[in-house]
Amino acid sequence: MEQPKQEEDYGYDLFPERNSAKYKGKSFKESLFTFNHKCQIMLQFAMETSPYAKLLLSAMKSSGCQVFKDRHFSCEDCDGTVSGGFDAVSSQIVLCQNNIRKQSHMTRVVTHELIHAFDHCRAHVDWFNELRHVACSEIRAANLSGDCSFRNEFDRSNFGLKQHHQECVRGRALRSILAVRKVSREKAEKIVDEVFVSCFNDHAPFGRIPHGKKDAGFAYRDHNNRDRYYANL
Repeated sequence: MEQPKQEEDYGYDLFPERNSAKYKGKSFKESLFTFNHKCQIMLQFAMETSPYAKLLLSAMKSSGCQVFKDRHFSCEDCDGTVSGGFDAVSSQIVLCQNNIRKQSHMTRVVTHELIHAFDHCRAHVDWFNELRHVACSEIRAANLSGDCSFRNEFDRSNFGLKQHHQECVRGRALRSILAVRKVSREKAEKIVDEVFVSCFNDHAPFGRIPHGKKDAGFAYRDHNNRDRYYANL
């Protein structure tokens, strides 16, 4: 989908295939010999097995925004600095097939971007004109996707600080904003600080921060039980 015709590039330069209105997807034969085929397999596995992804997909369907794999996900080559993105113009999640090599990484990226898609569905986020909306969704995605789990932070050699989870969420949200918006670090920090408390405490649709697959599984079960409860009223 062609990016908005405005001076701000909104991070589309990180996703080269998004820049061409005439871009044509790879053929099936080509995909077998590229990262695309593996990307598609890992995506399918994440959608079918991850309690994070299953909850978000179910919650979006309940909100009238059903997600279809072939329509709402696209495996593409990206800039080397990113793993995925949410294209609000096309309501499509981009998965960076050249940068995602492991299933655990794919599952985390799918979850992160589905949180943006969920926010897009339920909150009508103004992605292009209201930076506070962008900051809020980035805070929620970092907080709820597992990006800042103890295991992931340990693997990055980041651990041991007081309120480390909050600082990780704040830092990752800040980096995401700076990657896709032409704003100063000072301005980005100010906006993140302004919305941090309310957005950090917004745990929808999980109900609470899922600190692992077990927590996400409980949240998915509770969500399904809630739907059955309302169906019987």
